[in-house]
Amino acid sequence: MRYYEDFSIGEVIDLGSCSATREQIIEFARQFDPQPFHLDEVAAQASIFGGLVASGWHTCSMVMRQLVDHLLVDAASLGSPGMDDVRWLQPLRPDQKMTVQVTVEKMVPSRSRPDRGVIFKLMEGLDEQGELIVSMHGRSMYGRRPAN
Repeated sequence: MRYYEDFSIGEVIDLGSCSATREQIIEFARQFDPQPFHLDEVAAQASIFGGLVASGWHTCSMVMRQLVDHLLVDAASLGSPGMDDVRWLQPLRPDQKMTVQVTVEKMVPSRSRPDRGVIFKLMEGLDEQGELIVSMHGRSMYGRRPAN
C-alpha cells in the first residue's frame, strides 16, 4: 500500500501506455461527445484534424484509467476535489500509443485531519515522440501511514 508519505515532490511516476481503437473512439463519442470528427471518418477527413480523432474527454478518461490501474489500485487514495488546467494539445488518433505519467508537484499535510494529506500533481499523456497530447493538474487526498 502506498501512503501519502511514500510520495516525494518532483517524483515522476510512469503509468504505462494505452491506445484507443477506431471503434472505441466512435463508441465513446456516440455516448459522450458526438461531434462529427469523433464519429464519422468522412466528416473527420474534411475537418481541421484531417481524420478521426478521440474526444479530449476520452483521452482524459484514458489517463484516469492508467492512474487507477497503475497507481491508485495500491494506494491509500481518498478521492480528489478536482482538476485544473485541462489541456488538449494534440489529437489522439486511432491506435496511437499514449504514455501516461504523473509528476508530484506539491504535498500538503492536512491540518484539520492528521490522517491524510493532499498531493498536487501534473498528469500528462505523451505520444511516441514525447510530445504532449493531454495535460492536467489535479489534487488528490491520500491516507497517511497508520501508526503501528
